[in-house]
Amino acid sequence: MAKRRRKRKQKISLISTLIAVMIVAVGGYLQINTPTNNHTTTDNTSSQSVSTKQLANLKYSGHQIIKVNQNKPTFSQSDLSIAHGSWQKYHDLDQLNRVGAANAMLGQDLMPKAERDPLYVDPTGWHNKQVHSDGQTVWLYNRSHLIGYQLTGQNNNMKNLMTGTASLNSPGMENYENEIADYIKDTNHHVRYQVEPIFRNQELLARGVHMMAESVEDKRISFNIYIFNIEDDVTLNYADGTSTN
Repeated sequence: MAKRRRKRKQKISLISTLIAVMIVAVGGYLQINTPTNNHTTTDNTSSQSVSTKQLANLKYSGHQIIKVNQNKPTFSQSDLSIAHGSWQKYHDLDQLNRVGAANAMLGQDLMPKAERDPLYVDPTGWHNKQVHSDGQTVWLYNRSHLIGYQLTGQNNNMKNLMTGTASLNSPGMENYENEIADYIKDTNHHVRYQVEPIFRNQELLARGVHMMAESVEDKRISFNIYIFNIEDDVTLNYADGTSTN
């Protein structure tokens, strides 16, 4: 009888363990795959709730912007320190000349006071052309700033530019950049900011961008999202940036 009880307890324990593992696995998936509305709006990269490889392997399924880590940024307390004031840092280009993560402690003192000059840098995957997307004729690609010009004044900086689709650039990234810029102008507070282009293997066109921001003084700005680098009605070849309608 005692042996039978021990076997029953061991069986229950094994089943409980398997259920717990399944819950953790499903929870981890939901952390990076909670959708927002479609078309809504390194050297010191912070710890991430998901890996770059996980983001690179995500498949677009109708929602261009999705939440990462339930939309909660993962900056550490030291990441959020304003002891050194405002600053910006850009990752060196890799062996394929691809751009890396950009990090900043944004403040009003970094914002430009002059109009932006025309862009002339061609990032990797730059094969631009006019296409029909969502019933309109648009230029397929933009030279997309990782950290928008209105936030730091960085313009033709090769370490701050990637090839992004029209929809990724605007309204995608632009909506979040405008929110941050308006907040800083209104409050004169600081925002910790990180934008990382996500490439799959040796591809020259990024699959998307991982954007994360948190305001330091009052937490009014807080998001952690991934934007797919896609365009409606266009098939992209991420290996080199060429495309077909």
